[in-house]
Amino acid sequence: MAVKNQVQLITYPDSMGGNLKTLHQVLANHFSDVFKGGIHILPPFPSSGDRGFAPLTYLDIDPSFGTWEEVRRIGEDFDVLVDLMVNHISKQSPYFQDFLKKGRKSEYADLFITLDKIWEDGNPVQEDIDKMFLRREVPYSTFTIEETGEEEKVWTTFGKTNPSEQIDFDVHSDKVKELFTEFFMNFKRQNIKIVRLDAVGYVIKKLGTSCFFVEPDIYKFLDWVMELANSLDIELLPEVHSHYSIQYKLAEYGCWIYDFILPYRVLDTLTNKSSEALLAYLKDRPEKQFTMLDCHDGVPVKPDLDGLINTKEARKLVDICVERGSNLSLILSDEHKAEDGFDVHQIRGTYYSMLDCNDDAYLAARAIQFFAPGVPQVYYVGLLAGENDEEKIRETGDGREINRHNFSVEEIEESLDKEIVQRLLKLIRFRNEYAAFNGVFSVLDSDKEEVKLSWTKDEKKCTLYINLNTNKTVIDYIDENGNEAQYLV
Repeated sequence: MAVKNQVQLITYPDSMGGNLKTLHQVLANHFSDVFKGGIHILPPFPSSGDRGFAPLTYLDIDPSFGTWEEVRRIGEDFDVLVDLMVNHISKQSPYFQDFLKKGRKSEYADLFITLDKIWEDGNPVQEDIDKMFLRREVPYSTFTIEETGEEEKVWTTFGKTNPSEQIDFDVHSDKVKELFTEFFMNFKRQNIKIVRLDAVGYVIKKLGTSCFFVEPDIYKFLDWVMELANSLDIELLPEVHSHYSIQYKLAEYGCWIYDFILPYRVLDTLTNKSSEALLAYLKDRPEKQFTMLDCHDGVPVKPDLDGLINTKEARKLVDICVERGSNLSLILSDEHKAEDGFDVHQIRGTYYSMLDCNDDAYLAARAIQFFAPGVPQVYYVGLLAGENDEEKIRETGDGREINRHNFSVEEIEESLDKEIVQRLLKLIRFRNEYAAFNGVFSVLDSDKEEVKLSWTKDEKKCTLYINLNTNKTVIDYIDENGNEAQYLV
């Protein structure tokens, strides 16, 4: 299948009405012609943490969300995208629980990376660990095997607890390949069209390297998983949060990638009223990308944009967002901080709040996103022009919850009454339906206080014009009768 060049929705299974069945009803009642590109359902699987990102299995749906039948029904109306955390699985999974009980005698033992697979004697060497890109203090956890009382150290890249809740897979193992094949075949049966390979940059562990995006080894894994997905007519979207140069390597390899640069560039353009950096960027980027402004984490800053941004200017932009209610995710390792100490990994908040809840600025941001080449994704909070959820942060203690509000059906219907939401829906429909978006993209010459972008295909043409001083956004286009028309966004 080919990925559709139309707008997609990103949502948790329970964020628009409480479960998958209600999600489908909400989509059918209010958005049937809006998300023609598909629906990215964030992990709906049984999970032991990280809001679905520590799955126990991919063969079941968490009963509190519904069943695979509901996913298949959504899939009849919309292409469905789901995540596969190729790097790890939950400590509570049946596979690791069996290993915890039986140790090396478990039929699943080879799914995991016991430290003797890395260091011959199984003893970690600090000198090697110092070279690694760490997401926790040490990249392993120690467990006691129930039947023998022996201690086993296994690789755990992620996890806030000790021992970690997320146990890494050994992607070199035939057992892992069998398991992934089972997961993908199930996705095919359930009518899944696109699979996002979450945390794929971490799958290769090799001494003497950072253990992140290890070349050329990672391409061998990607070749294998791409061949598997192709055989089942499933598209893949590798997810790599890292320096943009790594994204570009994936693009050169023929993969879809995420545009993690655009959210910051757009925010900077609209806040500082200057299009220079944005337009220079749009002239020189891979086109086979999924674009976004907001997501379940935050606006990427470091390391994604290292070398592209001035840290003093970035600090000013970050401070403005914080004044508007955002909170920050910070870089852990000193070596990845800037020389001046700038250490912002992500800016967390709703995109609407980051733009000071200014309707025109927010519509201008979406217009830039929709005109940038790629498949646009709109996060559900952004769809409903949601504001920062301070209450959820206080309730959970997790700063990411600022942009993860769960909307009841009533709240969704109230949001649909807002003018900003109706204007956004109109813009999404234009992006979905206007034929020129399948043609040739151009960045037009403009003053630094303007944005001018265009698409042309045969006799169809549309040109975006934004005045950054007023946030006024206009699209000039050729209508179905061949006449010049104007759309005030």
